[in-house]
Amino acid sequence: MELKHIAQRDGKLSSFLLGELRLSASLMNKLKWGDSLRVNGVPQRTNYPVAVGDEITVVLSEEEPEYPAEDGELSVLYEDSWLLAVDKPAGMLIHPSRSKNDGTLANLVVGYYRKHGESCAFHPQTRLDRDTFGIVLLAKNAYTHTLLQQQKIRKTYHALTLGWSLSEEGIIDAPIARKPLPSLLREISPEGKPSVTAYRLLERQGEVCRMALQPITGRTHQLRLHCAHVGHPILGDPQYGSPESLALSGKMGFQGQQLCAKRLELRHPITGEELVLESGMDV
Repeated sequence: MELKHIAQRDGKLSSFLLGELRLSASLMNKLKWGDSLRVNGVPQRTNYPVAVGDEITVVLSEEEPEYPAEDGELSVLYEDSWLLAVDKPAGMLIHPSRSKNDGTLANLVVGYYRKHGESCAFHPQTRLDRDTFGIVLLAKNAYTHTLLQQQKIRKTYHALTLGWSLSEEGIIDAPIARKPLPSLLREISPEGKPSVTAYRLLERQGEVCRMALQPITGRTHQLRLHCAHVGHPILGDPQYGSPESLALSGKMGFQGQQLCAKRLELRHPITGEELVLESGMDV
């Protein structure tokens, strides 16, 4: 994959890489040791004097991952040369770990890239818990990933909760902190980090409410913990659910938490186009 730019001014190559082409300093320093930085087709160092009309080319390459590529079913929602958005099923890890090196979304995505002849790496911009399902946005290279990190992506989740006694639309503002080790869970605590969730009631059917949840902040387990905090845990949530919510979940046959990453709204990092991406899954 290549970035190209025709210089409209004189200056050092590094100033174009950091300015007009928006490379991060770390990526520029990584690329400068090979032949990835070119002016008029010739490899150059970052201090090379670029003149008006010169063509700057940046060759973006990605290292092969250490974990195996795997063939398998992958639900693609959106794809272009820079981005990939897919639906992740419940029960699947995003990324391999020391204890599990296969069967994750990363293994499937790398297999998908290889099948289609693309030398891309796995750069998740959005991450989901193992049992949360729905849309995951991926950058195909480190350059695009860096650009995505510079904007605030608007995320909407759908969830099924045990009732809802608050107003039909509002804000949950409750700080979240880590529980003492060795626990990996979180808790509401005045010593925690600021944590804010916007909510809207979509539908009520008996004891079950279907909610739209928008995380204003991005704390670990935020939506699950905030719903539990206001007395309406997400159905099927084994960590933050109540005896009542877990009993209802079992009665309804839910095998995991009923939380779906439904919608992403963002600006395309390369074209500037406004994108609205929606999962094909729901609660």
